[in-house]
Amino acid sequence: MTWNLWWRFAGWRERREAILHTLQAERPDVLGVQEVWADSGPGGENLAGWLAERLGMHWTWSRATAQERWHARNGGDTGVDVGVAVLSRYPFLAVAERALPTPPGHRDDGKTALHTLLDAPGGPLPFFTTHLDSGLAASEVRCAQVRELAAFVAEHARGPYPPVVTGDFNAEPDFDEMRLIRGYQTAPAVPGQVLLDAWRFADPALPQGTWDIRTPEAVNFGGRPSCVDHILVGPPGPDSRGWVRTVRRTGDRPVAGVWPSDHAAVLAELSPPGPSLRLSGA
Repeated sequence: MTWNLWWRFAGWRERREAILHTLQAERPDVLGVQEVWADSGPGGENLAGWLAERLGMHWTWSRATAQERWHARNGGDTGVDVGVAVLSRYPFLAVAERALPTPPGHRDDGKTALHTLLDAPGGPLPFFTTHLDSGLAASEVRCAQVRELAAFVAEHARGPYPPVVTGDFNAEPDFDEMRLIRGYQTAPAVPGQVLLDAWRFADPALPQGTWDIRTPEAVNFGGRPSCVDHILVGPPGPDSRGWVRTVRRTGDRPVAGVWPSDHAAVLAELSPPGPSLRLSGA
C-alpha cells in the first residue's frame, strides 16, 4: 500500500484518527507513506511511529534533507519536519536511504527514497517508497530523481521477490518520468531494469485518480482526480512470486465526516510463492 498523508494540514489530529481507522480496516502488510510529519525536538512524536504503535507494525522513516518550504507552509514553525516512512508487519532485515538530486536552476526540496528489506514469508522482499518533486514544470527534476531512484533500486533489489517501489510520484502514468522508471516504454533508467505499473492490472471500471479527491476543483490536470500515486513491481519470478493479482484505490472517503488525506491510497495484492504461471498467446 502507498499513501500520501497530507502532512500537518487541515485538522491533522482528526485526520490521523481517520487514517488509522482506514488502515485498521485494510490491514496492509507493508505500507509506504509520504508527507509524514515528525516533531523535531528530542523525543518528538512521529506520525509513522504513532500509527505503527497502534497497528502493531515495525516502522522506519527518512527525513527530507531540506525542510524550509514545509516550515514556511506551516507558518514558519521549524519544530515539525517532513519525510517518508515504511510500516511493515514483517521485521526489517536492512534499511537504507538515498537523497534524490535537484538539477541546477531548480529549488531543492530535499526529496529522499527509503529502502527496507523485509523478512517476508518465502524470503526477503525489497520494498521502497519515495515522494518526488511537485509542480507542473518539474518533469525535468522528476526525471533526474527517477534515474537516481532506479539506481538505488538496482543496488538493493536482491532476493527471491521482485522489488516493490511505492510513492507519490507527482506524475501521471503517461509522463516522461513514469515511462523512464518503468523502463518498458522507453530506454530504462538502469539497463535491463523493468518495473511494472500495478495500475495496469486494475479493473478499468474502478476509479484510479488519487489526487485531489477531497476538493475536485483543485485538480491540476483536468476535470478528474490525477493518478499520481503508484505501486511499481519488478517482473515476477518463475514461481509467479510478486505477480500483481489486484490493485485498487482506498482511503477515498470520509471517516466520521473527516477526509483522511487529500490523496487516496493505492492497495495492491501480490502473489506469494506458488506454481509457475503458464501463459500463451495466439
